[in-house]
Amino acid sequence: MQTTQRDNEAWLADLNARGRIQQQALTDLGDALFRTLGRIRANWTYVDDSFLEDVVQETLMQILEKLEQFQGKSRFLTWATSIAIHIALSKLRRKQWQDISLEDITLNGDTTVVDNFMTGDEVEINRDQSIIIDRMHSLIDSELSDKQRTVLLAELKGLPQVRIADLLDSNRNAVYKMGHDARKKLKQALEDSGLGIEDINSAFSA
Repeated sequence: MQTTQRDNEAWLADLNARGRIQQQALTDLGDALFRTLGRIRANWTYVDDSFLEDVVQETLMQILEKLEQFQGKSRFLTWATSIAIHIALSKLRRKQWQDISLEDITLNGDTTVVDNFMTGDEVEINRDQSIIIDRMHSLIDSELSDKQRTVLLAELKGLPQVRIADLLDSNRNAVYKMGHDARKKLKQALEDSGLGIEDINSAFSA
């Protein structure tokens, strides 16, 4: 059966079947997803046919596991395509950061990531901003553990938590907690040193 001839019920029936019927449905669905992804991959980097084939195979496996979650509120192919795009974008984010090492995201004497985060596009900083930035550098060094410091700086550089977890041989939940604890500890340390959020907002507001 061609993909254009299947309605939602037919997709579910065929994919829940066994043997030849299920295999044909998977083949048809995989072909449809590959064509759809092929039309939009011009907007993506690091993408070739091999990448799309990997995305399609992972998508098919996830769809078989999630069939009971399909509620019929949209066309089945629309639902399946949304899963494929989510998987593709996740893979692309990992590829974007795959060459980043732990050394790249630790201080190594370079704290510009903190400066850039706090000052944005400002070329020059005033005295109050300089005091706060210097205090932030000092507290990052003195108050945070090595892993907390690494997670915080990696997040400031835009690394996704899943990639940070890979670099630290950890998991996403642990990375989230380390980042949360680091920000909480810095906030408390700033307040203990006499600087509150209002002071920081005032110094860096336009």
